[in-house]
Amino acid sequence: MTDARANPAKAAWFIAGTDTEIGKTLIAGAMLHALTKTGVRSAGMKPVAAGAVLRDGVWHNDDADILAAEASVTLPQELTTPFLLQQPTAPHIAAAQENRTIEVAHILSCYRQLAEQADTLVVEGVGGFRVPLNEREDTADLAQQLGLPVVLVVGLRLGCINHAMLTVEAIAARGLRLAGWVANTADPYMLNGDANIAALSSRIQAPLLGHVPRMDALPAKALTAAAASHLNFSSLPGWPEPLGNRS
Repeated sequence: MTDARANPAKAAWFIAGTDTEIGKTLIAGAMLHALTKTGVRSAGMKPVAAGAVLRDGVWHNDDADILAAEASVTLPQELTTPFLLQQPTAPHIAAAQENRTIEVAHILSCYRQLAEQADTLVVEGVGGFRVPLNEREDTADLAQQLGLPVVLVVGLRLGCINHAMLTVEAIAARGLRLAGWVANTADPYMLNGDANIAALSSRIQAPLLGHVPRMDALPAKALTAAAASHLNFSSLPGWPEPLGNRS
C-alpha cells in the first residue's frame, strides 16, 4: 500500500461529510480562508470532482474552484483535482462514462507533490464517507491511506443524528482520528436544530468547531469568509498560530 504520509505537509486535514450537498466545500473553503489569514502557504485539494463545465477551453468544477480561490498557493489543477469528471453523478459511474478509472495511488502521488509546495493542505472528500471510487476502493479507503485527521461536516436536517453517528463509527473503523466536527445548516426549516446539535455534542467524542447558519442571501464570493466567522479551528492538530502570536 502506498503511504501518502511518507512526505507530509506540515499540517493537513481530510474533510468528510455525512452525505452529499451538506456543505463540505463551504467548510473546506472556510478552513482555507482562515489558514490564508494566518500567513501560511495553504493549498486545497479536491481529488475527485464530479460535475464540470467547459469555460474558455478549460473544464471547471465549482467546488474545486472555491478551494483554489481561497488557497494562498496557486497549484496546477492536474494535482489539486486529478480526477475532474464531467457528469454530476456518482464518481465511479462518471469515470466509466469517460472510460477512466479513479486510481487512489495516483491521488496519493498528487497529494505528496502538493505537500512539497504548501505548509498546510485541506483535502475534501466527495459525497459521503463511503462513496465508491472504483470497483475495489471508496472514499473511506482514500481517507485511510492519506491517514489525515478528519473534520466531519454534519448537514443539519432531519436524520442527521443517525447519519452522523454512522459516519463517526466508519471513521473510527478505519483507524482515523476524528479531530473535530462542524454543524452546517442544510435545511433552514429543520425543527429543533439546537437540540440536535446538543444530542450530537453529547455523543461525538471530538470538539464541535462551530455551527454555520444558512446564508443564502450572501453572494457566493462572501460565503466562505462568512462561514469562517462562525468557526474556530484552533483545536485542530497542527493548526498554525496567528501571525501576531509567533515568535
